[in-house]
Amino acid sequence: MSETDMTTIEDPSASADARLATAASLRSFMQLATVQRSAVILIDVLGLSLHETCEVSGATLAATKAALHRGRSQLRLLASQDEQAPAPKLDAGDERRLRRYVDLFNARDFDAVRALIAEDIQLEVVNRTRMRGKAQVSNYFGNYDRVQDWALSLGFVDRRPAILIRNPQTGDDAVRGFMLVDWQDGKVSHIRDFRYAPYCLADADIRFIDE
Repeated sequence: MSETDMTTIEDPSASADARLATAASLRSFMQLATVQRSAVILIDVLGLSLHETCEVSGATLAATKAALHRGRSQLRLLASQDEQAPAPKLDAGDERRLRRYVDLFNARDFDAVRALIAEDIQLEVVNRTRMRGKAQVSNYFGNYDRVQDWALSLGFVDRRPAILIRNPQTGDDAVRGFMLVDWQDGKVSHIRDFRYAPYCLADADIRFIDE
């Protein structure tokens, strides 16, 4: 049987695994190996076929099927674990740094925001682009300055400190995306922006920090 023929075989567990993947939290996804995470997201979340996933990832059919099987198995294991973790807390110093970043961002004082970032900062806008260095990342802030469909709040995503992105134009408090910001020596060293990766919000534990 050819690889093309094998992609048409129905997977009886696919629908259940798709429901599980859609409900999985960011924390669970981030515990998967990269190839497993990619396979599960492309197939069970975005609905691509095995053949389409091979074309996107460049992996062989056998490698894609193995990554999908292992990723699904790991998600099932994580889903079965009873998590009774305490409510997340943010260190006072970390909260002060993040709140200043959020306040300057919301005020559109991007010159002040740029002053907070390291010279060798790394940026990933998930599903869009990667940038490195202060000169390149400065353009990222300019992109935000040109649109009005965002407002930032401080909170947690799956117990990790995060900057939550809402759209004030919709009139609700629904979180549309989030940013993860790392600091080193008092400067922002790494930004991961999930504004264009809504699947990462699926059943995520999202909490706002009271203003």
